[in-house]
Amino acid sequence: MSENHPDGFLRHPRRTIGYRDARSRARDYRQIYALEWDQNELSTQGQRCMDCGVPTCMGGCPIGNLIPEWNDLVYRGLWEEALARLHATNNFPEFTGYTCPAPCEPACTLASNDDAVTIKDIERAIVDRGWEEGWIVPRPPNERTGKRVAVVGSGPAGLAAAQQLNRAGHRVTVFERNDVIGGLMVYGIPDFKFAKHMVERRVQQLRDEGIDFRTGVNIGVDVPLAQLQAGFDAVCLAIGALRSRDVAVPGRDLDGILFGMEYLTAENRRQAGRPVDGVDDARGRRVVVLGGGDTGADCVATAHRQGARKVLQVSINPRPPEERPAHNPWPQQPQTYRRTYALEEGGEEAFSLNVAAFVDTDGDGRVDRIECERVDWNRDRHGRRTEKILRESGIGIPADLVLIAIGFEGPELAPLHDARLTITQRNVLETDERKMSSIPGVFVAGDASRGQSIVVWAIGEGRDVARQIDAWLMGTSRLPASLQTPNPPSPQRGL
Repeated sequence: MSENHPDGFLRHPRRTIGYRDARSRARDYRQIYALEWDQNELSTQGQRCMDCGVPTCMGGCPIGNLIPEWNDLVYRGLWEEALARLHATNNFPEFTGYTCPAPCEPACTLASNDDAVTIKDIERAIVDRGWEEGWIVPRPPNERTGKRVAVVGSGPAGLAAAQQLNRAGHRVTVFERNDVIGGLMVYGIPDFKFAKHMVERRVQQLRDEGIDFRTGVNIGVDVPLAQLQAGFDAVCLAIGALRSRDVAVPGRDLDGILFGMEYLTAENRRQAGRPVDGVDDARGRRVVVLGGGDTGADCVATAHRQGARKVLQVSINPRPPEERPAHNPWPQQPQTYRRTYALEEGGEEAFSLNVAAFVDTDGDGRVDRIECERVDWNRDRHGRRTEKILRESGIGIPADLVLIAIGFEGPELAPLHDARLTITQRNVLETDERKMSSIPGVFVAGDASRGQSIVVWAIGEGRDVARQIDAWLMGTSRLPASLQTPNPPSPQRGL
């Protein structure tokens, strides 16, 4: 352990755990991150935390993680105590430690003129060690309330809500329409970015705490929502926002054009040895990924591993600047160019291209080329595109497989078949200040109510809705509220 110095941020440079070599990792499905980390080095990195009077890192964290506290505990070698502080606000810190874009780091005070503290690495190391040492164990409630709650959806929002409600003493049943628990943590995020055993061991912990899981049940189709209500004292809808945004141009009905999430789900099923229904893979193909966010990056990286002939990632937006623009000061998440882990492994990227048509050049019913136009955009004060300015048309891009990863439009509500639910203009489920929907006793959490967001927001939403449900059932609640910031992280990084 390093000697204590209040000026550790001056003495020690930022050193991250980092990634495996890009060229070698692109040949396998093992995790892209370096799996070995040095305890002493992480303690030194914890010493870089300035213990600010106003910890702006916590303001950047949607669930108010007690970052300075566990940084200091790691520095002092008190790893089990650090894990307790981490779990105080975050049910599943490995979910965030491996997949979150870490809005806390740009908000770190050091980031105003230096390199931020390695917050995400320290978080990951704490929970990794917690599992290795056996510190993470089931915590079933001491007594039961007699109340029963149904949670629909088993992504991070649903699982966080379920664990909190169970610990409050309620009997919780989680319904999942897929054949495995975990939502997009299992089927949306590639294995090489987040190993699925990390979901499985958390699900087992929750099962050992007394939560009942039922897979293959599509609420609204197999069981009407009203019937579910009749069997439970409260219902939580944590169904995500999985309705993919489409590209409505000529040729969209050609073969070889898939939604990015459809493609990623198929590969995750293949890796798990589960059945896949005829979804194309990228082997030997010229792949074009539409969309510059995290889902697009995961599609690029998956195409590399499947043996794509060539991969191009296309964004409709201009290339971000290398330096922070004046309208994007600290502690906001920097709107600067960052080469993704996927493009470090190979492939090319193109910016300011709008798709005008998909073309079948040989008449076999399959896409062969994308017709694009180079554009600029006028935007409103919220940054939304308002007017397209055409700079060049007739740009042809060869493509044998097109993956659409341009975001999501809201939850898939059609299966619920319930006209009592009110939808907002943003195509999400309307809720009141208690997170209750337009149906009394039916609450909503996560992307289904806030729209497409990141894992850390989902966990915070799950914790919040659990507190609201507990208070509604019991009149009051001792569950902790998540300390959500009023300044959500930029959605530009996607899921």
